[in-house]
Amino acid sequence: MLKKKTIYIGLGISIVLAFGSLILGLQFFDNPRLDAASLFHAGTDVLGAFVCAVLFYGCMSQVDHASRSFSALVVMESASFALNEWIWFVAGVPEWHTAYFVCCLLGKCLNLAMIYLFFLYVRRTLNFEGKLAGWADRMFPVVLILSVVIVLGNVFHPISFSVNANGVYGRGNLPILEDIFLIVASSVTTVLIIRSVGSRRQKWAAMSFILIPVAEYIASGGAFAYATQYAAVLLSLILMYCVLFNDRSRKLAATQTELTMATQIQEAMLPSTFPAFPNRAEFDLHASMDPAKEVGGDFYDFFLIDEDHLGLIIADVSGKGIPAALYMMISKTILQNFAKLGIGPAEILTKANEALCADNRTEMFVTAWVGILEISSGKMTCANAGHEYPAICREGHFELLKDRHGFVLGGMEGSKYREYTIQLEKDDKVFVYTDGVPEATNGEKTMFGTERMLDALNGNTDVSPKEVLRTVREAVDAFVGGAEQFDDLTMLCLEYRGMPLKGVCEVARR
Repeated sequence: MLKKKTIYIGLGISIVLAFGSLILGLQFFDNPRLDAASLFHAGTDVLGAFVCAVLFYGCMSQVDHASRSFSALVVMESASFALNEWIWFVAGVPEWHTAYFVCCLLGKCLNLAMIYLFFLYVRRTLNFEGKLAGWADRMFPVVLILSVVIVLGNVFHPISFSVNANGVYGRGNLPILEDIFLIVASSVTTVLIIRSVGSRRQKWAAMSFILIPVAEYIASGGAFAYATQYAAVLLSLILMYCVLFNDRSRKLAATQTELTMATQIQEAMLPSTFPAFPNRAEFDLHASMDPAKEVGGDFYDFFLIDEDHLGLIIADVSGKGIPAALYMMISKTILQNFAKLGIGPAEILTKANEALCADNRTEMFVTAWVGILEISSGKMTCANAGHEYPAICREGHFELLKDRHGFVLGGMEGSKYREYTIQLEKDDKVFVYTDGVPEATNGEKTMFGTERMLDALNGNTDVSPKEVLRTVREAVDAFVGGAEQFDDLTMLCLEYRGMPLKGVCEVARR
């Protein structure tokens, strides 16, 4: 979709430049090469060049390295087009020979830069690979700088061109030097395009930037001073845009569709219906997972093992994006399957670690916390595999329970895990989370931290688990502000509503 504001601004600038060139040209009517028709065509050319640049800018709906290179390429070509018209105004006018010389310098430098930008664009779009591509990456900038130095050397000595006191352009002693980069870069880029994995239509569209100007040069008999060369380059840019950019957009759209489906699949794997157990008055719980990308590596799970035991799991897979999401699905299934066998949390983690370590070629791992609540008594048996400390609310106050951590799942075979128990009384709460909460970072690179998390939790403890999660999330959002979410943010809160039991809450280690 065109960006209207950008187009309107660009059109305004184009019109001013075009008519400005006409007005400026009036003082050069003593130049026999200029007449009213020539000035009109020159102004129209300038207008057309800048309109083309503005339209391309308006079409840029994606911002990445390739599109930025292409945008710069179009604008630079349009600038060369306009500069060519200004050169036409001052050519042969003795009083303006210095301006003519400077315009020639700029025009030659722009031509050198354009071929390098062209290489960058097609290299990123067609994914050049191999030794030749690596050589080009290293050598092209060096040769480009040397060529620019040679062109600028004409300020001191006419190496490739000169402009005399009468405003007449002449070739220098070694004019071929300024063309070395153009010839080498164009030839190597053409070979890389042919060898790329792109489709035939993509290759032809890319090579049009080289082939169409060459065809124009042959057709015009080598009269490169004519503005038709710039029109030929702009035509090739249109072809490149229509084919390469639109092909890439279709691929990105297909990728986005696949990511959307992956998000839906991941969301379907996590229990999301609340209240989760409306017929059980002994407890209430709520959970949420907000991925940093379309899909994430965090997950939570809760399920009834039997009528008197509730299983809780929260975990965080190393990495982000699709690889983490795939590993998350595997890990969640393994942990849930072992948990439903009726074994203890330590044995669940031990067996899950063995399963995840087997043939772990990706070398990914999972931190996990597992808790099994005996609903009738309020006793919760837990085990921790390198996960964050849980926060326990007793008598209306949340504190971190610094339990003993085992090693992460999938990290090392033979790891052992210890269980501990928490005796929950009526209205006690358990809050578990992933590191996306304390490590949420604001624009000043400061982390949210567990202290701020506890402050948010203790702001109002006499609320439902759903409100607990909402309060923490609002505190995180307020702290982070406009900074981008760096990590997945997952939380789960359980409130025990059973009858009070005698004794005090204690942590007993086995």
